[in-house]
Amino acid sequence: MAAARQVTIREVALRDGLQSEREFVPTEKKLAVIDALSQAGIQCMETTSFVSPRAIPQLQDAAELMSRVARGNIIHEVLVPNLKGAQKAIVSNVDRVVVFISASEAHNQANVGCSIGDSLADLQTVYSLLKQHQVPAAGIIAVSFGCPYQGRVQKTDVLKIAQRFVDWGADRVMLADTTGMASPAQISEMIGYVQSHLPDVPLGLHLHNNRGVAMANLYAGYLAGITQFDTSLGGIGGCPNVPLAAGNLATEDVVFMFEEMGVATGLDLPGLIRAAQLLEKILQHPLPGRSPTGS
Repeated sequence: MAAARQVTIREVALRDGLQSEREFVPTEKKLAVIDALSQAGIQCMETTSFVSPRAIPQLQDAAELMSRVARGNIIHEVLVPNLKGAQKAIVSNVDRVVVFISASEAHNQANVGCSIGDSLADLQTVYSLLKQHQVPAAGIIAVSFGCPYQGRVQKTDVLKIAQRFVDWGADRVMLADTTGMASPAQISEMIGYVQSHLPDVPLGLHLHNNRGVAMANLYAGYLAGITQFDTSLGGIGGCPNVPLAAGNLATEDVVFMFEEMGVATGLDLPGLIRAAQLLEKILQHPLPGRSPTGS
């Protein structure tokens, strides 16, 4: 397979990144970061999540944020865990809804408090509602490459969920290494397996860097044909229900690598670094990203 000469970066710092921060970031400051990312060329963003404020207080302003974000330059996607979240997303006129489920029973119980079977039943209703309101939907499969509670995840389990998402109308399926357990070989193997059964379904990767190999995993995914990647400004993020969960790959680091390889991202690296500087100032702690953020 010939490697693509252009990739799409989907920014997740405002959701996946901020959900792991100790302090709530005011809406006004989130809007400033979104504006900086827009100026750097970001066109697709997971802007927030309609989840219980008790579970993730950092995202308690989801409705207000979506009512105030500028529309037109960025596709604003939101993560929802259930039907209630989807209903709120529809009212907020989001551009796309992203639903999620874990590939392992143990992580699904820890993450959303129910079995995979119960989650699938709820998500089928979610997809039906979104279709009724003509809201595009994507699906993320958490712990696709390994579960901190269960261990190795079977490829067949990932495929079953991906097939359900597609049958219900998902326009994209993201495979998530939620706890950074994957290796490059495993990434290639899983992608090849899913692609062989769902050849016409756009796949993406969502990678965490717990063991320091996420960039290698991203490159393996790129060579396997993936052209959409989730990244987080400054490398912030992690799973709240996983001990010692590390952040995502930094958007600016990934853009640096691809652009140096001659692979177009459509993003402005200096602009991303300025956005990371702003985020670092807001959060008041150093960010994990490696691209220089000093003045």
